[in-house]
Amino acid sequence: MRHLLILGGTTEGRTLAAALDGRPALRVTSSLAGRVAEPRLPAGEVRIGGFGGPDGLADWLRAERVDAVVDATHPFAAGISHNAALASAAVGVPLLVLRRPGFTRVDGDHWLPVPSLAAAADLLPRRGERVFLTTGRQSVAAFAHLDGVHFLARSVDPPEPPLPPSFEVLLDRGPFTIEGELALLRAHDIDVVVTKDSGGAATAPKLTAARGLRLPVIVVERPPVPDGVPVVTDVEGALRWLERSG
Repeated sequence: MRHLLILGGTTEGRTLAAALDGRPALRVTSSLAGRVAEPRLPAGEVRIGGFGGPDGLADWLRAERVDAVVDATHPFAAGISHNAALASAAVGVPLLVLRRPGFTRVDGDHWLPVPSLAAAADLLPRRGERVFLTTGRQSVAAFAHLDGVHFLARSVDPPEPPLPPSFEVLLDRGPFTIEGELALLRAHDIDVVVTKDSGGAATAPKLTAARGLRLPVIVVERPPVPDGVPVVTDVEGALRWLERSG
């Protein structure tokens, strides 16, 4: 039986697992990092938690006789993507990166691209005083030193300290609507949005809402995919790769 490991936690990872569920002579294991208290579980076999770096992942691939790996993690999960590239190369297992496209800039957008969260924090005081922060709970600490700025941060689970002096959290999970995002930005008098270029339809409405209100959006650019690893942008491409690699 062929064994596929999906490094998941994303919509794409769940969709791929569902497409492969029940196929004969194929064992599919989805691995989730365990950073969300109540994750949406994919179909089939699931493991939760880290592997212990690239060496631990390589040991797991050998022990479980994995034949192929699909890295369908979040576009900003650079650590696990790096580990997956090292471990797959060490074991000789083919690796594919499944990454949804980033957000698409259109006429009327006022985007301010930055290379990092630190750069976003440096830029913020010159751009607004009431911030809608949508970079995830683990990113809030990068803004903890900023005074004179009020943050409304949205995340699935509560962020941990350190937190900015003026801070409130909104616990919610997408998909979101344009109407809902417009109402949220207006109700909180938001004058600047901060987001990662994570892509996906579930969270894109905030960008449409910001465009409608003519708000600047600080966009943190994605980290690069590890060198030499093939990339597809949709589940259909991953299925075709699996057929070719099998």
